[in-house]
Formats: sequence, C-alpha cells, structure tokens
Amino acid sequence: MPLNTMTLNTTLTTFDVIVVGAGHAGCEAALAAARMGCETLVLTMSLETIAHMPCNPAIGGLAKGQLVKEIDALGGAMGRVADATGIQFRVLNASKGPAVQGSRCQSDMWQYRARMRRELERQERLTLVPASVDELLLEGRRVAGVRTGEGRTFLGRTVVITTGTFLNGLIHMGERRTEAGRMWEAPSRRLSASLAGLDLKLGRLKTGTVPRLRRQSIAWEGLEEQRGDDPPRKFSFWESRIELPQVSCHITYTNAGTHRVIQENLSRSAMYSGAIKGVGPRYCPSIEDKVVKFPDKERHQIFLEPTALDSDEIYPNGLSTSMPPEVQLAFLRTIPGLERVEIVKPGYAVEYDYVLPLQLHPTLALKDLPNLFCAGQINGTSGYEEAAAQGVMAGINAALQVQCAPPLVLRRDEAYIGVLIDDLITKGTDEPYRMFTSRAEYRILLREDNADLRLSEKGWRLGLLPEACWRRVAEKARRVLALRAGLDAVRLTPTPAVNAALAAAGQPALKTGAAATELVRRPGMRLETLAALPPVRAQVDVLAHPAEVREQVEIGIKYEGYIARQAAQLAMFDRLEAMRLPDDLPYDEVAGLSREVVQKLGRHRPANLGQAARISGITPAAITVLAAWLKGQAARRRQAS
Repeated sequence: MPLNTMTLNTTLTTFDVIVVGAGHAGCEAALAAARMGCETLVLTMSLETIAHMPCNPAIGGLAKGQLVKEIDALGGAMGRVADATGIQFRVLNASKGPAVQGSRCQSDMWQYRARMRRELERQERLTLVPASVDELLLEGRRVAGVRTGEGRTFLGRTVVITTGTFLNGLIHMGERRTEAGRMWEAPSRRLSASLAGLDLKLGRLKTGTVPRLRRQSIAWEGLEEQRGDDPPRKFSFWESRIELPQVSCHITYTNAGTHRVIQENLSRSAMYSGAIKGVGPRYCPSIEDKVVKFPDKERHQIFLEPTALDSDEIYPNGLSTSMPPEVQLAFLRTIPGLERVEIVKPGYAVEYDYVLPLQLHPTLALKDLPNLFCAGQINGTSGYEEAAAQGVMAGINAALQVQCAPPLVLRRDEAYIGVLIDDLITKGTDEPYRMFTSRAEYRILLREDNADLRLSEKGWRLGLLPEACWRRVAEKARRVLALRAGLDAVRLTPTPAVNAALAAAGQPALKTGAAATELVRRPGMRLETLAALPPVRAQVDVLAHPAEVREQVEIGIKYEGYIARQAAQLAMFDRLEAMRLPDDLPYDEVAGLSREVVQKLGRHRPANLGQAARISGITPAAITVLAAWLKGQAARRRQAS
C-alpha cells in the first residue's frame, strides 16, 4: 500500500478533519476519523517524533490498562502497537481481584514510534504533513481551518487540537530556562496566543521527566531483578502478537546520602526556586518533592527500565527532577548500582498551557466553538493512555459531526473513558489528571477482561472494527450465557467421589447439597476445579469453552452480589442522566437555587441532571429543585400542545 505523506507542494487543502499534533492523542484521533470515512489531515512539527514517548516508554498500568483495553475494544491502535513493540509485560495487582488489576508493558520506544507511524502512513484517507500550526481561522463561531508557520492554509470542517506540552512550552533544568515543548523541540507559542484570542480560559501545568542513564555504566550485579510475566498477557482482543524478545527490569533505592544531596541543593531546583508557576502532578512527584514531603521515608524505590532493545539508555523510573545536571549526577551516584553512572540525557521539568476542561462538551468539542475539539494534555491530563483515550473519542465525534450523525458519549457506567471525560468536563482540574481505579465508582463492571463485551459493538457500528471482530465478541457473549446456564442447572450432593475431588483440590468437603455455582464463590475455587467434579463433568463440558469464556463466567459468579448492588445504583444514575438540561437554561430564574449554585451551574452548563449532581458544591436539595423545575416545564409543554 502506498504511503500517504503529503509533499510540501500539494494542492489539496480542504479536509473533513484536521488533527493538530501526532502524539498519542493525535494518532488515535486521526486513525478513528479516517477509518470512519473522513478525509483527515495530520499536521505535526516532525514526522520523526510521531507517537514519541518523552517520559517512561511504557503502556498501561493500574486503571491505565483498562483505558488501553477500551481503546482497543473501540478499534483504536494503542493496544495492538503495544503488543507488537512490548519488551516486558506484567499484570499489576495480579494477586487482587480482576476489578483492580492492570496490564502494563515496557515498550521499545523506537519500535513503538515506527509501528504507530506506519499505522498512520498506511491508513486510507489520512494525510501527514510536517508543519507547525500557528493560527486557527474563524468564520463566526466556527473554526474554518488552520494556518501553518510556513504560511500555508488548510481548511477543515472540524479541527482536533492535540498539542501535548507544546503550548508555550518552557523547559526548566536548574537555573536554565529553554523555550521548548520537549527537549530540543520548539514550542508552539503562536497557537497558544490564537487560542487565548478566542476567549478560551487557559491555565498552566507542569510535568517532568528523569535523566537517562548509560546502560554500560550501571553495576547490575546485586540489583534486584524484576522479570515479566510468563506467559505474557497481551493488550489487544484482536489478531496481535507479542513479537519482541522479553527483558528484565531492575530495582534499586535512594538512601540518606541521596536525600542529603537533594536537600543541600533544593534552592537550585526549578521546583523550589520559584521559577515554575505551573502545578505539577500530585501522583507522580519529582524526587525533590518526595524528599521534602516525605522526610521520614528512609528510601524511595527506583525501577531501572530499558528504553529499547537496541538502546544504551536506561530510564530510572521514580527520579523525575528539575535539578541542574551536575546535581543530578551527584545524587545518582549515591544510589546502589549507580556509583559510576553516566547521564546520557539530563532530566527536566516542562511548563505548558492547557485549556480548562470545564469549557468542553462531553464530545470533547468546545462549548463556544462546536467544531473545535481538544484531546490529551491540552485538557489537563497526564499519561499516554489518558491522551489516547481522549484522542479516539475526539476523532470519533469529529467524524460524526462531519457526517451529521449523533455524537458518541460514553457514560461513567460504560467505560473508564467515560469516567475520565466526565471528571474533566464536570469537575475540571487544576493539576495534571491521572486515572485511578478509585475514580470509577462502577469499577467492578468496568474491568479489563470485559472491555470487548462492553464496547466492541459500538466500535463495529462506527466502522472502526471489522465485522469479524464483532461476530467473535457476539459469539463469546453467547457462549458465556450458555456456560452459565449449564452450571446453574447442576446441583451437587456430598458423595464420597465429590468430596474426594474437593479434597484433592484443597477445598473443604460438602456437608449438604449445593448448586455448582455456590462452590465457585468459595475462595480459591476455580472453574477448572469445578469442571473435574463428577456431577459437573457429566452434565457440562466446561473445558470445551475457551479460556476467555470460562474467565467471564467465573468472575460473573464470584462478583454476582457486588454486580447486583451496582445494578441497583445504576437505576438511580440512569434516571438522573436521562433528565437533560438545556444548554441555555436560565438558572437564575429557577426558584429555590442559591446564588452559588446558580453561578456554578451557569459556569459548568451541565448536559443532564446526573452531571449537575457531580459538580462540587451542588447539593442534593439543588438537584431536587432542578428535577421539579424540569418536570414542571415538561407539564407546561404538554398543556400547550
């Protein structure tokens, strides 16, 4: 298939969807829009840094693994590319329940970039142009297109902004300041000014990265080795493979000497000298923050992670810093294994502008500019996975807007992606937002293992997934129901054969008759063990079903009570979500609302009563008043008709 990188003298200038930026959000947005049939343009400063991993070269993690699985279930690329380029796979929280487990892989950063670029270059209806965007072009309250730094104009029916840390990017390394979005990459200053000129509210955030270490300068002997899972569990539900050799990471720790060097040089840290104005990520603090905020902690864990199979660079996960390079080297050499370490690239902090996300619709379009979408760090998030999740949704909704079709909005009970976007547009954020399982109140329903059952039909109907993928999921769902029905019909009695089989599996004997599913609820009881019991084996061929089917049935049985409880909670959630609030609702005319509530509702402009209820400071009494007002309005309309 021919590549579709646009030459600089092309005459094609009008597109359905223009995507600004080709990081993790931009890649997913562009692929989604193009696969849905839209002529899509990607403008990026450099084709060489498509899907770059400027921080830790890893995909997934706790709650982030769920996001990757959901992107994959919708038809996105991140999971497949991660599988093809991963060099260590691990399931985090594997000893805990499936609702809080998270898949993670260490990636070969160079191969990840190359594979994702290939995805874009081979995608029909998708064109790549190496160019910076300086200005958004307006027609009334709609964006008509963009103008590049080279003076070229591209017109678009929709525009998706995915600029990462480049808007007014400023790098801090000790006392040194450099205007850049990433090390050695120019910032996007004019685009930030263009956005501010649209009366958008912008804020300032900060993130950081670690020094990269030379592999050959590390004393690996004596360090704790961390192997990956064997066999590794891939991300994608579809036809992907783990292709690369698997490697180990290693663990070391800071110590009192490390902390002393940092304390003695705090005044030289950009974080503590007052040079940085933006708010940093609370849940991924710099090593300076750890030392200052946790003075009683004697050591901090550091993971030494390879960045690629053919690279000499090691990523010391846990050592983000904005100290001067000479201080970085000094504290690094106090750490076991790093006594003679050499720095390949120093760590740094970067400040950047972002769009306050309360200005966004659930589609990720701006409320005041309905064909301008934002995705990724520009919305105040951190992490590749959060960015990619927003990207796929922005790309989908930009394409649906072009096609005059209803938007796709995932609810909090449908996906972690729904939780992520709802949190941003309802609560806003004044620090880099990171996804956690604790943010998802319906996390028992939103597991990694069932993302395909939850979302694949949507991906297929949108045209993002082939029909064969959806048929496979539909067959999986059918077999889950069939196996569960078969097990529900089996009853066991305390015969010598049954109790002998239970004893062999380390399970207590039966004393009275019980349903087969009751035994599955026992701690440590697996469906495969149940399958070996004589009455079950005689009535249901459990092992004839694929492992993914057995897994769904076992989880469904073990979590049945919790799932039923959440189903009851969802009934109230559904009622509130169904009560739509007009965008122009005159809250000051609703009797019974306090001035504070009126101001907050007017500022947030929630789409429905459920979203209003999640806004900080909106009381249950205010929701009751709004519900009564909506019912009264509906009654008056009925009378008028």
